[in-house]
Amino acid sequence: MTDKSMTIIATKGTLDWAYPPFILSSTAAALGYNVTMFFTFYGLQLLKKDLSLSVSPLGNPGMPMPMSMDKWFPVLGTAIPGMQAMMTGMMKNTIKSKGVASVAELRDLCIEADVKMIGCQMTIDLFDLNPKDLIDEIDLGGAATYLDHAGGSDINLFI
Repeated sequence: MTDKSMTIIATKGTLDWAYPPFILSSTAAALGYNVTMFFTFYGLQLLKKDLSLSVSPLGNPGMPMPMSMDKWFPVLGTAIPGMQAMMTGMMKNTIKSKGVASVAELRDLCIEADVKMIGCQMTIDLFDLNPKDLIDEIDLGGAATYLDHAGGSDINLFI
């Protein structure tokens, strides 16, 4: 067991952006780190009981696409109606076919590993979110709560 600690601020609520904070947190926790995750703005979507995440190919030109579509399909083409649903389905199929854990499974791993998860109270108030829609295993707090953890942490990441 190590005395090292890590904090992560999760600000994105899409399927593709859900993986980095949960993978890094579950891995660090498995290595014995004390881990705190702070979910703010769109990152609060990752704490919902009902995870219905999608990818956002628009504005993500680095997203690999099948059939070399990334070479000939302009980024604006991803704004075509139905394209986001198609890309989400493709991403979910790829995740499943490669045996990668789902976001819900990774989140459960973090919970089992005692990763501290904090939902941003200001964002909840700002967007009129209902805290009852969020998983029970979290705390609510603000920037000061996050900074209390980050101030003594060895690693602080913003995702």
